Amino acid sequence: MISPLAYIHPEAIIGNNVEIAPFVYIDSNVVIGDNNRIMPHATILYGSRIGNGNTLFPGAIIGAIPQDLKFKGEESTAEIGDNNIIREHVTINRGTAAKGRTVVGNNNLLMENVHVAHDSIIGNGCVIGNSTKMAGEIIIDDCSIISAAVLMHQFCRVGGYGMIQGGTRFSKDIPPYIIAGREPVAYCGINIVGLRRRGFTNEQIEQIHNAYRIIYQSNLNTTDALKEVEEKIPMSKEIEYIINFIRDSKRGIVR
Repeated sequence: MISPLAYIHPEAIIGNNVEIAPFVYIDSNVVIGDNNRIMPHATILYGSRIGNGNTLFPGAIIGAIPQDLKFKGEESTAEIGDNNIIREHVTINRGTAAKGRTVVGNNNLLMENVHVAHDSIIGNGCVIGNSTKMAGEIIIDDCSIISAAVLMHQFCRVGGYGMIQGGTRFSKDIPPYIIAGREPVAYCGINIVGLRRRGFTNEQIEQIHNAYRIIYQSNLNTTDALKEVEEKIPMSKEIEYIINFIRDSKRGIVR
């Protein structure tokens, strides 16, 4: 299962049933779990932590030092969970002193040429399209779909269960359950098809839709709109998520 043409540092920890192809490079201070498949020319550098059942395609680079001039060589990690598909030439950098780690959760698909910068956090069940670039310290919540060639400004957050259209660039937060796109970026409605595929009921979808009608179509400022949502929409975990996400936003939300 391990090619003699691969380089594995003697201090690296490799789990059971791991397939390591020719010309793979695995550095020191690396931990790789069970049942992973690492294809030719993948590079796993110092500080990488990889869970179980992942597939790394040719040219993927995990754990390279941050592209951040503030980085001074401090100890940090790049952590990947379980059952992820990391396609060709994906780069996932280590963290910096800011958070100390970059995290990719479980069951994600990162397509060809995606870049995940230092201290970013990607949740579970996300799909990230070809050539999408994430700047430092971004957060993507669970079950997000990010289309191809999306540019994400540092410190932005993307809410769960939404979709960002291809070629979008943004520097503000994108709330959960919505579609965002156009140029400049704007709210394009809720992600009805995606919500139905994820098992949301018609009642849940209608409540989400009603909340966003108030937030985006009532001409109220954000503070007053959220108060009206609390007063008029029955509280549920979906509505609570929307309200808390927007109130906690430091960059403001896309309009």
